[in-house]
Amino acid sequence: MTLNPENWNQLSSEERYVIEKKGTEYPFTGFYDKFYEAGTYVCKRCESPLYTSESKFNSGCGWPAFDSNIEMNIERVLDADGRRVEIICRNCKGHLGHVFEGEGFTETNTRHCVNSISIKFIPY
Repeated sequence: MTLNPENWNQLSSEERYVIEKKGTEYPFTGFYDKFYEAGTYVCKRCESPLYTSESKFNSGCGWPAFDSNIEMNIERVLDADGRRVEIICRNCKGHLGHVFEGEGFTETNTRHCVNSISIKFIPY
């Protein structure tokens, strides 16, 4: 279920810093870094489905890592500095993290490096 702007979830000041101001949580501090239960990860603000547990892997980077996303629910945007590619929720435009390619962690050769604070887990 995706929420409309008038009923998006209320965010804490830390969540607003990351999701609205494009901040980053400290590595190895997020709840979902070493979390591997079966379910779906949704946007913390609007609950749009973003990732499934099948795409999650341990990259050792300190943030939850996914090698694929739910089609059409994530948008890629070049950072202002032109060096990294930001990933945002296509529905609410909330900041999720960054995507990296060519690292060789998985067969897709893609790593979505996501802030735990930007997502919420829904078990199957």
